Amino acid sequence: MAGPLDALASGGASILGRQLFDAELQLFDNYLKMLQKWQKSQRLIGSPDPQWIVDNLFLDSLLFLKVLPETTVALADVGSGAGLPGIPLKIVRPQWRVVLIESRAKRASFLSAAVRELGLRDTTVVTTRAEDYAVGNPAAFDAVVMRCAGAFREVAPAIVRMLGSGGVVVASGPPTAKPLGLGEWVEVRGLARDGVRRFAVYRVE
Repeated sequence: MAGPLDALASGGASILGRQLFDAELQLFDNYLKMLQKWQKSQRLIGSPDPQWIVDNLFLDSLLFLKVLPETTVALADVGSGAGLPGIPLKIVRPQWRVVLIESRAKRASFLSAAVRELGLRDTTVVTTRAEDYAVGNPAAFDAVVMRCAGAFREVAPAIVRMLGSGGVVVASGPPTAKPLGLGEWVEVRGLARDGVRRFAVYRVE
């Protein structure tokens, strides 16, 4: 029976169009173990089950690549929480400059530990609200990602100032599309059979 890392290798290859490198798989394995360890004292994620983490967190994070511009070199992860989707994206795009923005101190502490232990270069953890960070960092990024699109209409206008011309905000969406009021829904093929993954996308002209 295939284990979680086998599922990660298979799903990752499907999304990336290439096999995950051994070094990438090792980083994901180390990250998985960190999440499980910290989950014992902090509720960082929904479940410590490794298969659940691979399917619902790691592979789901990689699906953002289906929407993000190929020209992306600088990325901000707003409300990063346990580092999702920012850390999985950084693992497979090591050349990117990534900033993980998280206002909750305990989660920011985990992010700092993860960046350090995984050896993620050019990755910064910022403990503040994204709206406040955006004020001092205009046009600093090509893309901003968010795992939750619940407050997309409220948050997106404030963080758009972090994007340069042609930049994009991408937020994961619910199973059923609801009126956005800003941007558009973009659907990509998910990994589940007949599955569709929906993202809220706002592009800066």
